[in-house]
Parts: sequence; structure tokens; C-alpha cells
Amino acid sequence: MKEIRYDSTRGMLHAQGPLLGLIAVIFGIFVFQQVRGLEWYIPYMAVPGQVTESWEHLKDGDFSIENLKRFGTLLSCAFLHASPEHIVSNMLFLWIFAALAAELLGHRWMLGIFVFTAFTGSIFHVMLNPDSMNTMLGASGAVMGFEGAYLGLAMRWRLPEPHIWPMSRPVPPGQLALVGVAGVIIDYTSLMSHAPGNIAYGAHLGGFVGGLLLTTVFAPKPRAANIRLR
Repeated sequence: MKEIRYDSTRGMLHAQGPLLGLIAVIFGIFVFQQVRGLEWYIPYMAVPGQVTESWEHLKDGDFSIENLKRFGTLLSCAFLHASPEHIVSNMLFLWIFAALAAELLGHRWMLGIFVFTAFTGSIFHVMLNPDSMNTMLGASGAVMGFEGAYLGLAMRWRLPEPHIWPMSRPVPPGQLALVGVAGVIIDYTSLMSHAPGNIAYGAHLGGFVGGLLLTTVFAPKPRAANIRLR
């Protein structure tokens, strides 16, 4: 029995090790935020007005460290979170959809989707609020990016029914893809109605669209998937 448990644990770490490592890093950064305080992580949050200014300087050929750092906050902000509730909710949905991406496409694609959609989410938010000086942080753009990526795969291929923790039964791929569709519809209507609050709906939309385009156009055939007949 000990050998079986060991093999099971080793198999899980092999299958989800990089994702668990990413989540652990994000949680570790959050702990560091709490220890060091707001002054430590303010420079790593994205401020649309500052990013817009740095982009103008970059277009003019000014590749100074300061401009590169400001532009780099489009990615660094995805590793920061504002509260325990914020990080727990983001990491739960990241675990569900990023685990599927790792299972279907592999670890490199999973990490690539995270980086790419975190970036596209931040960019879209900045484009919608180019002069805003409100700070932005959180991995929500990347989380929505994985939902969009799964939808893109489900449209192209017949995917195997995923086993999603904590659900005890496999979930039909179409139903799971609809979760992402419902989320992006809510974000879009909230954005269009100028809903009050501090949620970056534009970042959610930008991440979702980035993930959808990435897997619709560039992703290889997922593991254990079949060609969808027309």
C-alpha cells in the first residue's frame, strides 16, 4: 500500500508539479506582501497612465530601465493580490482550468498561456483606461485566459470529459466551456453598464480573448482529443 500511495503522489506531482509550483509562488508572494507592506509591492502594480506614458517613450526609442520596469508591470501585477479572498478565489479557478491546459497541452503551454493572457488582460485594461492612475493587481486576467483557452480547444477538438476537483463526476467539455462563456458575458455587461466597484472587467475580457485566440489559432492537437467532424 505504501508503494501505491507513493506512485500516486509521484504521478500527481509529475502531472501538476509546474502548476502547483506556480500557485505556490503566487501564494509566497502574497505572504511577502503581508510581511513587507504596501510600500514594497506598489512599484509592481500596473498603473494604466504610467504604462501609457512608458509605451510612448518606448516608441520613441527610450529603452531606459525605468520605462521597461513600468511596462513590465503589465505582467508583474498578475502575481500580486489584494486580500486573502482575492487570492483564494483566483487560485481555485486557476487550478481548475490551468490543470486542464496542462493535461491537454503540457506544462509549457500551460505556463505560456498564463504569461500571455496575463499580459493581454493587462493591455486591454490599459487600452480602455489609458489615463487612469488607479492601480491594478491580480491574476484574474490569466484565469479568464485559461477559460478562453479551454473554449478554443473545445471548439476545435472533441475533448475527453475532464475530472475536475471537487466534482465527483466527469464534466462534459461543452458544459465546462459554458462556464467561461457565462463569465465573460457577465464581465462584458458589467463593463458596458459602467458597473461601480474596483474590478478590472477589461482585464478579464482581454485575458479571455487572448486565451481563445491562442488556442484557436496556434495550439496543437490536445492529448486524447479527436478531430471534430463538420
